[in-house]
Amino acid sequence: MTVAEARRADLSAFLRTRRERITPEMVDLAPGPRRRTPGLRREEVAQLAGVGVTWYTWLEQGRPINASTQVLDAIARTLRLDSAERQHLYRLAGHVEMPAPADSGQVTPELQGILDRLGDMPAVVSNGRCDALAWNAAYAALFPELVNAPEGERNSLWVTCLTADPTTRLINRDQELARAVAVFRGAYSRHADDPCWQDFVRRLSAESAEFARLWARQDVADPGPRVKVFEHVEVGELRFSTTSLTTVPEIRVIVYTPMDDETRTAMSKLMGVAR
Repeated sequence: MTVAEARRADLSAFLRTRRERITPEMVDLAPGPRRRTPGLRREEVAQLAGVGVTWYTWLEQGRPINASTQVLDAIARTLRLDSAERQHLYRLAGHVEMPAPADSGQVTPELQGILDRLGDMPAVVSNGRCDALAWNAAYAALFPELVNAPEGERNSLWVTCLTADPTTRLINRDQELARAVAVFRGAYSRHADDPCWQDFVRRLSAESAEFARLWARQDVADPGPRVKVFEHVEVGELRFSTTSLTTVPEIRVIVYTPMDDETRTAMSKLMGVAR
């Protein structure tokens, strides 16, 4: 056995043992009947990490395939690896050093504390793929479908496209969704060879004809400040200006600032209900 073959065999065993220690309940999945093996199934890891089932199976089988740092980050997050395990995963996958994770590990207690101190100003930490990584109570009150979605589906594009009757509805949804898809395409161009991103586009296109139509337009836009007007099922119209603050590359804090007294009053009411 060559050194490379031995390393892939170790990678196979490592991934299998890490997968077997994560129960479905730990990642908000139903246990289901006839579960013959402990922990998660391969297809469940693939779904939660946002990669193809066949690709993940090949990786766990120790086949000679290349895994990008973004894919390894997603797998490490899904398997809840600590720092030492994450470093070990990178070495087994042929990466000498582990870069700072793009999606996880960036939400420090200090950053969460800043979110929480914003009071009735909804705020979320989001990555380039539109995954919600952290949020405050005001954001949770405004967008319950997003924050309560299963792990792997806490994504603003996914929820906007697939939630039929949302609690908080964008009044100018068609315009804002088209722009959101254009911003996402701008980020996608930097990750076009990443299986996580490819699989996300494939799955969302299959689930949402609206997204597939907008994606086919090839529009591209940069993120920036916006005025967003919502209709909430309980408190009516809400008007916000949004500001994006970049903390590290492709990790943004998006803050929703109420634009009038009516919106501030409505948010205070929602916060009271949410408690």
